[in-house]
Amino acid sequence: MCGIVGYIGNRNAIPLLLDGLSRLEYRGYDSAGLALFSEDNKALQLPKSVGRLANLEHILSNHPGHSLSGIGHTRWATHGEPSQINCHPHTNTEASIAVVHNGIIENYQELRKRLHEEGQTFTSETDTEVIPRLIESELKNGASDFAHAFRKALKQARGAYALGVINREDPDTVYAARLGSPLIIGIGDGENYIASDVPAILNRVNKVIYLDDGEYAILQKDSVNVFDLEGNPVDAKVQQIELEDEAADKAGFETYMLKEVHEQPRVLRALLRKHTNNLNDIELRNVELEDEYLKNLERIIIVSCGTAYYAGMYGRLIIEQFTDIPVETDVASEFRYRSPNVRAGTLVIAVSQSGETADTLASIKLAREMGCKILSLCNVPGSSLVRESDSVLFTEAGLEIGVASTKAYTAQLLCFALFALYLGRVRESLSIEKSRELIGQLKNIPDSIHYVIERKERIKPIADEHHDGPSALYLGRRFNYPTALEGALKNKEISYQHAEAYAAGEMKHGPIALISEYLPVICICTATEDDTYEKMVSNMREVEARSGRIIAVVNDNDSVVKDFAEDIIHVPETVEVFSPLINVVALQLLAYYAAQARGTDIDKPRNLAKSVTVE
Repeated sequence: MCGIVGYIGNRNAIPLLLDGLSRLEYRGYDSAGLALFSEDNKALQLPKSVGRLANLEHILSNHPGHSLSGIGHTRWATHGEPSQINCHPHTNTEASIAVVHNGIIENYQELRKRLHEEGQTFTSETDTEVIPRLIESELKNGASDFAHAFRKALKQARGAYALGVINREDPDTVYAARLGSPLIIGIGDGENYIASDVPAILNRVNKVIYLDDGEYAILQKDSVNVFDLEGNPVDAKVQQIELEDEAADKAGFETYMLKEVHEQPRVLRALLRKHTNNLNDIELRNVELEDEYLKNLERIIIVSCGTAYYAGMYGRLIIEQFTDIPVETDVASEFRYRSPNVRAGTLVIAVSQSGETADTLASIKLAREMGCKILSLCNVPGSSLVRESDSVLFTEAGLEIGVASTKAYTAQLLCFALFALYLGRVRESLSIEKSRELIGQLKNIPDSIHYVIERKERIKPIADEHHDGPSALYLGRRFNYPTALEGALKNKEISYQHAEAYAAGEMKHGPIALISEYLPVICICTATEDDTYEKMVSNMREVEARSGRIIAVVNDNDSVVKDFAEDIIHVPETVEVFSPLINVVALQLLAYYAAQARGTDIDKPRNLAKSVTVE
């Protein structure tokens, strides 16, 4: 959510800031703005615009300038509607201090009231505006210097923040701070950057510092110094960026999402090469959980949000399939507010593409307090989740720019499959022969996904035919119930067609009332060797009897469903436990072409953000 970028150096900051913000557009935003110094450093300039970044670029093209430092922001509205007044950066009364902010200052109303009593007048509806006003107040009330005032202001703010700050009295310095919302510092040669995410500066630097909670930094063109909120120096670790800039390119595809759909076979092959050998044994590299600990596990709880939650649902099913461990899944935003009865013998698995999901991070902190170990499935090295976990199974999907997750999701599914098989071997609930047989099946999955993608033009006419309906219903059973949920979510996210998913056995408990000749019903029916296949067929017969429009996802050799389904999407056959990895790709493409037919912005759907860093 939102994007921050800042620069201090010898070059013109304006094109650097705009380029950085353009690389963060995938995070979701509704307005954009910069804070820059005039060429004589006597005034702050604050170009802002509502809507896409192109509007801000147009404003700046008519008023070219030059500044050696500055901060920029793309805002996703939380407090106050998208407007010029509410757009970041925000300033103090004298417009000598400018602030960009991700997160939420929870006690802003209390602070605002106090500052108003001191004589300050606010111009926006945002929580952010209290920050520059607090700094101004502290400067007037005896702070020894700007850094001291900055620290004192931060101590009064409750909630979450990633902040970039510049000050007219010291134009050669950029300040940054972090609490509960990600912020990184890019280390260059004679120049330094701040950013809310690595892609913003991926083409500029190859070394970064990940600020930790409760730290702030002072950047000048030749130095970066990090401190805690007491003003004590922090020995910050400089890390090498592991992503490649080429990952931020569309590589000839129409959209990032389509590119990322096509990347899935490569991503899964790489994961399989890393964690399995030629004998089809599993070697979970870098997962630092001892076998003895895993043998004695009493319980697993999986916490996650959104698409990652559906991956967690699959994780529960496959772990319980191959082990004797009871597993629960929890939406992270609910886990942290209920009263979970958790003991030290519980492993908490946190799933997050970005590693910065606020509710998931809060959940693992709660679990830690209860004595649990944390295993995270994450795509971003150096992220908050990775740093807070005892062990990490990296999904290694590479940079995912499309807001609607595709390759990160299938990588999460594969990681759960590998972990479940490994756990089954450690606990001896799965024989080595059976494990090797299943790994052999897993190694065929990338080719099967490639096969689905190669036949994507057969899915497009189906989407074209059904995209204009007001709603769609998705049905699945067992391992493919989460697939139905994820398919419906993809449709909602990028095509804006209302879609709902149900466990197919629940259809008679309400959703059947919706079925008519106008309702597309997407049915996942690939469990031919499973006892759920006949039950799924029966569910589809019930849809047919009520004139519902059936779109069936079936195996290539299926000879039953063609007799009553209006449209069929064929996928290669595999064991049902691994079929979600293939089936979900067909649903990703169905949603993609529905969105294309409806003319939506596929990579940047309205109101959504790639990384949800506020509650």
